[in-house]
Amino acid sequence: MAERDRGVAPEQLDEGLLLKELEAIHRTRHETLLYGSDDALETHTARMAALEAEYLRRHPQRATSASRTRAGARARGADGC
Repeated sequence: MAERDRGVAPEQLDEGLLLKELEAIHRTRHETLLYGSDDALETHTARMAALEAEYLRRHPQRATSASRTRAGARARGADGC
């Protein structure tokens, strides 16, 4: 895969563009999984991983939602929500 096919390196993106790229790649993930070629899926997976890793590097203490934890999931299961 040529470097030009990978887009701008995630570490070179400013915060707004990083978030925009993450939104776009998550939006297209399902369609790529279902209908993309093996090469397209491999490229998509690598790009998504690189963008997510950069986001996590920049935001190691990112906010989390209690409902997105194991304890939150257990609580939802207990009350049926």
